[in-house]
Amino acid sequence: MRIDALTLEGFRNYQRQQVLFDEHCNVIYGENAQGKTNLLEAIVYLSCGKSPRTHADRELIGFEKQAAVLEGRINSRDREFITRIELQRGRKRKMTVNGVTAKNAAALSDVLHTVFFAPEDLFLIRDGAAARRRFMDNSLCQLRPRYAAALAEYTRLYEHKTRILRDSEDYPALLDTLPEFNTRLCQAGAVLIHYRAQFCERLAEYAAQAHGECSGGREELSLSYQTVKTIEDPLAEHSALVAALKEHQAAHYHAELASRLCLSGPHKDDLLVNINGQSARQFCSQGQVRTAALSLKLAEREIHKNTFGEYPVMLLDDVLSELDPRRQEYVLNRIAGGQVFITCCQSDRLETLLNGKVFHIHGGEVV
Repeated sequence: MRIDALTLEGFRNYQRQQVLFDEHCNVIYGENAQGKTNLLEAIVYLSCGKSPRTHADRELIGFEKQAAVLEGRINSRDREFITRIELQRGRKRKMTVNGVTAKNAAALSDVLHTVFFAPEDLFLIRDGAAARRRFMDNSLCQLRPRYAAALAEYTRLYEHKTRILRDSEDYPALLDTLPEFNTRLCQAGAVLIHYRAQFCERLAEYAAQAHGECSGGREELSLSYQTVKTIEDPLAEHSALVAALKEHQAAHYHAELASRLCLSGPHKDDLLVNINGQSARQFCSQGQVRTAALSLKLAEREIHKNTFGEYPVMLLDDVLSELDPRRQEYVLNRIAGGQVFITCCQSDRLETLLNGKVFHIHGGEVV
């Protein structure tokens, strides 16, 4: 799986740019704020219809521009695809794959898979639970189309329920609709929990191996998936998960009315990370948590490979500069096989380590 060519028009600070990539390694260097990350962001957006940096598509359109176009020529499953996305201010975006309208982002993920690793991901372990849920969601939306649909449905229902709880004091009749929303939240939530539990089980296996190798066998990493307390087995049948979620909801009903907040459901899930039996978030050093975060990202890449038979496109956004030389060498050795993009401020060291193409970005142009 690879992206062979990328065309951008009016995207961020790119006026019009076409780039032809190497099938293996692409080093993108330049000073800060020149457009290196924007280039990687465009590739991620073509793979899932979401930016890793903003929730608002309008922010992707260049300053004083009314529209933006992203187009990628992609090789996947031994076939060539042309994925095109058109963004316009005040209008719904248009997405096509080989000229056929893509109804949703799942159609994009069916063509191109990416693993994006930014410097802030090195703090994944120390951040709050929301960061680790986002990590699971981003990966699973590419791996499982049904998960992406369930997540969209759950998010919509959650936001609606939150509005009901918030406005119920002024409009008590709104509470009459709450049972229906609770039931539908449980049904969608059970799908999320089942897929997250499966993902975490596989992630734990690959991440433990990667962490052991990166630490020289001195440390043992373990993961556990934490969801609502009434669920004893997150891999149980859908009906059993729905029943357990309903039980948890019922126990928190009065607390939700009092706080006007949705307190029950998988939107509070977490991925717990331990190193040598201790909480990595609470007790481990900066170097240890960086190694753990690195291991999670490399494990995510392996899961994609074993699911689809092809490595996803790996995007490392100025991550190597945040790692010591030993971890840099480990990452560069582990990402062999598959297409890789690496951004940095200076290319001199990477050019000697990697074979492929080197691109210099300045002012939104390849120079």
